[in-house]
Amino acid sequence: MMISGTESATLSVDLITQTCERILTLLVQYRRHSEKGQMTIQCCRTTFPLQFEQIKQFVTANQPIGFVLPGFPCKSPNLRKVLGTLPDLAERLSLRFLQQLCNRIKANYLPGARIVICSDGHVFGDLIRVTDQVIDDYARSLGNMIKEDDLTCIDVFHLEHLYADLNYDQQRDHLIKKWAKPLPEIKKELLRTEENRQLYRGITRFLVEDSLEHAGMSKAAIQRQCRQRALSVIQRSWAWGDVIAHQYPTAIRLSIHPQPVCSAKFGILLIDTPDNWMTPWHVVCVLTKSGYAFMKHHEAKQIGKLVRVGGIPSHYDASIT
Repeated sequence: MMISGTESATLSVDLITQTCERILTLLVQYRRHSEKGQMTIQCCRTTFPLQFEQIKQFVTANQPIGFVLPGFPCKSPNLRKVLGTLPDLAERLSLRFLQQLCNRIKANYLPGARIVICSDGHVFGDLIRVTDQVIDDYARSLGNMIKEDDLTCIDVFHLEHLYADLNYDQQRDHLIKKWAKPLPEIKKELLRTEENRQLYRGITRFLVEDSLEHAGMSKAAIQRQCRQRALSVIQRSWAWGDVIAHQYPTAIRLSIHPQPVCSAKFGILLIDTPDNWMTPWHVVCVLTKSGYAFMKHHEAKQIGKLVRVGGIPSHYDASIT
């Protein structure tokens, strides 16, 4: 049963609960999980109590359900992973998925849902060795995609929305001074849980893969450098998370990283992928016989043909072999 706006003011507690459970069940279908093997979720309400209560607040107030999703920073600088510096079909399909998720929620709950992409490219662009101009170009193209595909449920929030009168280096300095914990404290916190240790290892791995400074450096030296940079990436990422929580205090926090049950964040897939850490900005999109998939560029070009749209590389087609 779909709830209309006029009905919600007089909804019974049971109907609110049923609606919230249906919405949460939709989310669970696309969960990016941290468990080994897909966990069978039988009772969403008790397994994800925080998200259930957040959804309930929106439904009770007859408001669109608000989500925030940090991500979509820029393309990886490693061309063995990606096609170039601009968003391509990988981002386009992911954005369409987010819109589809909002549409499915609206089919069960008339006020629907909205997702704010909290783009974090400028938050740590200097640490991942991507220039602010490249990040600007990526953000502009991403915004064009949202308009072209009429993705009306998606908004974007950037660091410059906080500090519009400052340059990007000054914006990052203000973020660190006002919102970030000291690096020694970050290091201690990373050691407290396996979830945090996995995050640290995962980001270090990405930085090693994306490092373009191999000349004259040993593997051990590269690893040491990337481990230190990973600490700073996490420091700013957590600070950005605090900013998002301040700007959108009631929103449900989505994450492109795997998350355990009962976490304050809800890990969400943007497309089917065998790697829980794959994101649209670290891969290319490949059309296979069974549908679209994400994979690294050097793997995709071995099995498919490059497709250009408007003269710009878009994806690979491996559906006809």
